[in-house]
Amino acid sequence: MMPPLFSQPIEPAMPPKTNPLKLNPLQLKTLVLFQELARHPESSTRTEGGDVFLSQLPHPHGDHFHVGHKVALSKDATGLANPAVWAALERKGLIKGSFPMGVSLTPAGVDYETGITHQVLHGSDH
Repeated sequence: MMPPLFSQPIEPAMPPKTNPLKLNPLQLKTLVLFQELARHPESSTRTEGGDVFLSQLPHPHGDHFHVGHKVALSKDATGLANPAVWAALERKGLIKGSFPMGVSLTPAGVDYETGITHQVLHGSDH
């Protein structure tokens, strides 16, 4: 007797690969901050094309700053003021920027899996 044609098990779909564009740590941290800002209407506006314009970039006070309802350490935000980081994220299609005046997160940037969100953003108690 011949084995059935479909005797091999069907493999489950693979989860999205973390950091498929091979962003460096500073680029990843900056993207995490942009993604969190994009989640909140007080700091972002959705455009007709699907981009999210970030109208307010955070300003550190002391060793931390607020990003939406989360807190990030100032040391994790140096990419917000770094034109090379913005250029790399734009080159990879994750943002559309006009450093230092404005930035829009593209749909690819909104959905990008960094794998480090929990390392950069922390729950806020104030």
